[in-house]
Amino acid sequence: MSIGCFCLGLLIFVKQMIEKKEIDTGKAVLVGIATPEVSDFEMTDNLDELAFLAETASIKEEGRFVQRLDTPNGATFVGKGKLDEIADFTRQKQIDIALFDDELSPTQQRNIEKILGIPAMDRTSLILDIFARRARTAHAKTQVEMAQYQYLLPRLTRMWTHLERQRGGLNMRGPGETQLETDRRIVLDKIARLKEELQHIDRQKEQQRKHRGKMVRVALVGYTNVGKSTLMNLLSKSTVFAENKLFATLDTTVRKVVLHNLPFLLSDTVGFIRKLPTQLVKSFKSTLDEVIEADLIIHVVDLSHPNFEQQFNVVNETLAELLEGEKKPTLTLFNKIDAFTYTPKEDDDLTPKQRENYSLIELQETWMAHLGDNCLFVSAATGDGIDGLKAKLYEMVKRIHITRYPYNDFLFEDYSDLAVE
Repeated sequence: MSIGCFCLGLLIFVKQMIEKKEIDTGKAVLVGIATPEVSDFEMTDNLDELAFLAETASIKEEGRFVQRLDTPNGATFVGKGKLDEIADFTRQKQIDIALFDDELSPTQQRNIEKILGIPAMDRTSLILDIFARRARTAHAKTQVEMAQYQYLLPRLTRMWTHLERQRGGLNMRGPGETQLETDRRIVLDKIARLKEELQHIDRQKEQQRKHRGKMVRVALVGYTNVGKSTLMNLLSKSTVFAENKLFATLDTTVRKVVLHNLPFLLSDTVGFIRKLPTQLVKSFKSTLDEVIEADLIIHVVDLSHPNFEQQFNVVNETLAELLEGEKKPTLTLFNKIDAFTYTPKEDDDLTPKQRENYSLIELQETWMAHLGDNCLFVSAATGDGIDGLKAKLYEMVKRIHITRYPYNDFLFEDYSDLAVE
């Protein structure tokens, strides 16, 4: 078969992979490793999140396996014995796919699929697939496509295992290696074209931000599925898509909000997550620029989540990386207080209190007290605390506005027709 036919086959395969709209529903087994620095609670939470990602992708969890290792096995991620155990389970339960909580190397993925006999997908690939289906605009689709090709590039070898290197003589290369080089050039050319498209989009977005003038910009940030879009709808009286699934919002939405005749721009950004693929961070640069250029950040936290403190830290670490150490005024908003629950500790229980034993009042007196006045507790679902949020937001935006326009009587103009009450 000619090289041209193989090139055509690759392009068709990649096109199907990149433009795929839905993942086939099926049953999955979840696999993770617990290193010494990862507690049992954190490991459980990580796999719970992986299960939520699978549910978002219409995949049903049928079981999970965890192995304690100092480092992942270089050949099979988990130990050979554990992988054989997983293989027995997948055959008995007729599992369709194995989902791994960490990124797999091409070698690991190839070895795992050979032993299990079913496809193996890592967290990165799953997130990319979810992003691909949730992208609505041409901008988001281009960003996701770019990330997918970058993820695919080092894995091209797996696509041509039926063309092994020939061993007929010294320095002889078989058709498999020749084709692999051709395919790599095809993908690299595609990545280069997508980079040019994204650079063009970045310039357009930059011009759009310049045309907004000097209005104060406020950015909603937070872990995925913490309620940012619901808050956006409450404050702006708009209808931004909100759903109880991960990554419901990919495209940044910007709305003009007016509080007591004081206008500002409010943006709703893509949610963060643990182990967010580096390909997505790079390709979503123009989206994250809304955060970088914001005057005020509202950090939304899902208080009802059992591991909200780790999510809080993940977002702060991501923000520190994005802002490169720059300090911005930040309002921390603990959302979903209506769903917050706790288990009171028995008087005769001498063990130390755990997170689930603290009431909301007790939590507010711990590390949260150090956040001072820039910390609020609300429920976007019930509206509880929203009036206090609007008052605080008005105060912080007004402070920035006065600094920017010290001699401007802008605040006294009539914007009653746009006011958000």
